[in-house]
Amino acid sequence: MTLSFLFLFASIFWIILGTTRFKLHPFLVLLSASIFLGVGTGIPLDELAGILGKGMGKTMQSIGLLILFGTVIGVVLERSNATQSIANALLQGLAKLPLPYAVSCIGYLVAIPVFCDSAFVILSALNKRLSQQTKTPLVALTVALSTGLFAPHVLVPPTPGPLAAAANLELENLFLLILFGGILALILVLAGAAYAHYLSKKTPFTVENIALEEETITALPSLGKAVAPILVPIVLMALGTAIPFLPFQQNESALLPFLRLLCSPSFALGIGMLLAFRLLKNSSVSLNEVVEKGIQTAAPILIITAMGGTLGLIIQQLPLTAFLENSLSQNSLGLLLPFLLAAGLKTAQGSSTVAIITASSIVFPLLGVLGLETEMGKVWVILAVGVGSMTVSHANDSYFWIVSQMGGMDVKTAYRNHSFATFLQGALGIFLVLVGHWIYSTILA
Repeated sequence: MTLSFLFLFASIFWIILGTTRFKLHPFLVLLSASIFLGVGTGIPLDELAGILGKGMGKTMQSIGLLILFGTVIGVVLERSNATQSIANALLQGLAKLPLPYAVSCIGYLVAIPVFCDSAFVILSALNKRLSQQTKTPLVALTVALSTGLFAPHVLVPPTPGPLAAAANLELENLFLLILFGGILALILVLAGAAYAHYLSKKTPFTVENIALEEETITALPSLGKAVAPILVPIVLMALGTAIPFLPFQQNESALLPFLRLLCSPSFALGIGMLLAFRLLKNSSVSLNEVVEKGIQTAAPILIITAMGGTLGLIIQQLPLTAFLENSLSQNSLGLLLPFLLAAGLKTAQGSSTVAIITASSIVFPLLGVLGLETEMGKVWVILAVGVGSMTVSHANDSYFWIVSQMGGMDVKTAYRNHSFATFLQGALGIFLVLVGHWIYSTILA
């Protein structure tokens, strides 16, 4: 047993070292870690290849289409200026709120279908323009946008991290994760906005020496068309959770198979993708271009996620559960274990997605020991892993450099504001997860 733990810790250390010190692609690092762990812990060599293939196939089967559809939707929203339409509508609707809160809310909605780094690049020009027009310090709006984008990126599907964690933990009810992840992400976004609002009062406004691109006058898509690819899949998945309670459920109506198909996560996101294609009607971008870009974006994510699933399957072969049962029950780590694993991996190697994939893979065999093997228990674990993967964004995180460079901050300022804000979000996040789990398990369950 001690030998198994040593090989597991060595594998985690290699994941950190390989991605940080040697700058290797996460696919190669996760693949080599899986092989090392499998060989080192005595898995027969003639079975190892089959386990590697099974782990990849199982993950691809569960979330392959989800990630592909989600990335295509994100590309269409970006290329068709739908994100700009959503941002403008939110600015008008939230005009009575302090500007940092409005910017954070823009980030919250845009980051659900669009990757946080891409979304920050898209919206950074809007941020600079708002800063100059309203005399609001740019550093405050930068933090508002970066934290507004970051929380849903690690907590709300269809972004790859939460989807990968759901696959690794074999979560079937994806809408539960969207619902609770969306609520938690909104609270953390508002917390980031509060800190950004504090910065706006504390920091004097200076005219930033940043050239703004000339705004091209183009017709933006209507708000309804812009948000439909996001909202319709969520509504369909919500309807899917209600199917067991429909009055004709007992009669096994011929309509039921059709409803189940329509409300399944993959089909719901597929419908969202079709709705997104309508945005290309008045765009200079072709359908083939956005699909090709979506596939290019999804491919590395799928490969990394699948390798994370392989690592998880290798870990499941290890006799760790019996050994940890007494230790964890005595220490009562509970949800702190997935949080600390993800936070350690994130801070050490920089990628939130890799941290989520690796931490959820390690935790899956321990769900029974932790008393979190139910659907809702898995959701709490994913939320704990998600907030852990926020803690903290610093110089080894590509998002840190996008925020600092596009947001007009030097490295010292980015550490003092963006990194500190992600620490606040992570710390508040795990506190809320622990409180929420306690309330759910003691009062509501």
